[in-house]
Amino acid sequence: MSNNAAIVDISQTANKFQSSIVLQADNKYIDVKSILGLFTTLVGGHSYELHVHGADAAEAKAALAEVFEKHNLKVTVVE
Repeated sequence: MSNNAAIVDISQTANKFQSSIVLQADNKYIDVKSILGLFTTLVGGHSYELHVHGADAAEAKAALAEVFEKHNLKVTVVE
């Protein structure tokens, strides 16, 4: 079951940054700025990897890690 509030929150947060932000779930890679991609992928109970690359990557990683934690979603931010 998808968590609509989490999906909107994650996408809105990601869109504040210029960096490329990609969520890896198993063998799928999803652009976190795409709400549709998140709706088809983000489900509770799974663990994800977050890949962030760009000028504001440090800020984006911190902000998104906070959003995932707020919604009780397991994410590993890849350095």
